Amino acid sequence: MAGCGLALAALIAASAPAAAQRVTNSVAEFTGVDKITGRIITFDVYIDETVQFGALQVTPRVCYSAPDTEEPKTDSFVEVDEITLDRKIRRIFTGWMFAESPGLNAVEHAVYDVWLKSCKQESDVPAPEAAGG
Repeated sequence: MAGCGLALAALIAASAPAAAQRVTNSVAEFTGVDKITGRIITFDVYIDETVQFGALQVTPRVCYSAPDTEEPKTDSFVEVDEITLDRKIRRIFTGWMFAESPGLNAVEHAVYDVWLKSCKQESDVPAPEAAGG
């Protein structure tokens, strides 16, 4: 009887959908808007790299996406600093951004807005180590 219970448990476990692993990416793709000029730009940032967009410095710490076989789910833990007029750096955002819900945790600044567009494995932009070489 115990063998029957084990067989049933194994059958149930095998038929349950496996939890999809998140894909860890090396590049976060952001969209930014300059509200004064109306200019919209898309820019790539490598994980742990800081890129300046206007008076903002954007630093993604991780960027996860769902495997291609799963429903899209893309998120990134991001830090955004503002360079103030007196040249001080002030943290204005630390948290998760979600590409599928850009309005949820977008950075809304008086002049600049920034939100996560996607995560990807590579970029046309040279990696930070290659940029100096």
